[in-house]
Amino acid sequence: MSWKSIIWNGLLVAALCLAVFLLYRIFQQYSLDEIVQSVRSIPFSTFCTALLFTAASYLCLSCFDLLAIRSLGKSLPYRNILLASFVSLSLGHNIGFAGLSSGAFRYRFYSRWGLTAEDVAKIILFCGVTVGLGLITLGGLAMIVNPGDAGRLLRIDPASVRIFGSLALIVPVVYVGLAFFIRGTLLLWRWSFQLPPFSIAVAQVAVGTINFVLVSACLHQMLSAFGDVAFFRSVTAYVLANSAILATHVPGGLGVLEATVSYVVPKEASIGALIAFRCAYFFIPLALGTTLLVISEVVFRRRSRGAEDEADERVEAQSV
Repeated sequence: MSWKSIIWNGLLVAALCLAVFLLYRIFQQYSLDEIVQSVRSIPFSTFCTALLFTAASYLCLSCFDLLAIRSLGKSLPYRNILLASFVSLSLGHNIGFAGLSSGAFRYRFYSRWGLTAEDVAKIILFCGVTVGLGLITLGGLAMIVNPGDAGRLLRIDPASVRIFGSLALIVPVVYVGLAFFIRGTLLLWRWSFQLPPFSIAVAQVAVGTINFVLVSACLHQMLSAFGDVAFFRSVTAYVLANSAILATHVPGGLGVLEATVSYVVPKEASIGALIAFRCAYFFIPLALGTTLLVISEVVFRRRSRGAEDEADERVEAQSV
C-alpha cells in the first residue's frame, strides 16, 4: 500500500471518528428526557415538512456542484454529483471549516471520476462564491424587509439597516454584470478571477438564495411550533446565525446558532425548536452522509479490486 493510500485511509477513518464524536458532542448538553420531550412537542406533520425543506436544500446544494462542473466545461452524471455533494456537505456542515472539510470529501469522489485536483479546487471556490452570493442576497432582502431584528442585534437603527441591505443587493448585481460584460478572466491588482458565463452567474445567485430560503423555511417550521413567528424573522435569524458560524467555523455551529437564533426570536426559540432543527438539518443528514460514505468506499474498493484482477488476468493471458 502506497503512502498516499495510507494517508487517505487515515483521513477517512479520522473523519468517521470525528463524525461520531460530533453526534455525541451535539447532544451531550441535553438530557435524553429533554431531547425526547422537545422533539415530541413538535407536530409530526411539521417535522416532516421541515425534512422536506431540508431535502430540497441539499438538492439545491448539489446544483452548486453541477453549475461548477459545467463552468469548467466538464460533464458528470447528476447522480454522481448528488452523491459527492450530499456526502461532502452533510459531513462538512458538522465538522466545520466546510470549504476544507467538504473539499477533502469532494476530492475523494471527483478524483475517481476523472477530475484533477485543480478542477476540485475550482469547484470548491465556485461553491464558496455561490454560498456568499446567496447569503448576501437573502441577507440584503431580510435587512430591507425586517430591519428591526437585525438592527437590534447589530445595535444600529432600522434606517441604517435598510441602507446596508440595499448596498448588499448591489453585490450580486455587480457580479452578474461583470459576468455579462467581461468574458474570461477578471484582473484585480495581483489577483485574477475566472468569471463564469452570464447564464451560470445568474443561476449562482438564484440557487444560492433559494438554498438559504429553504434552510430558513426549515427553521421557521420548528419555531412556528412554539409561537407565531413571521417568516422573515426566521430568515433574519438564520442569516445572522449562519454568518456567525462562517466567521467562527465552530463545528456544526454548535452554540453559535442557538445563541443567535435565541437572541432574534427569544420566545419561539425554545430548546425543542432548536434541537428539532439540528435533528432535521444536521443530525439526520450527517447520519445518512456517513452511511453513504461507508457504502461508497466499500463499492469503490470492490470495483478497484475487480479492475486490478481483470488487469492481472489479461497480463497472464498475454504472457501465455
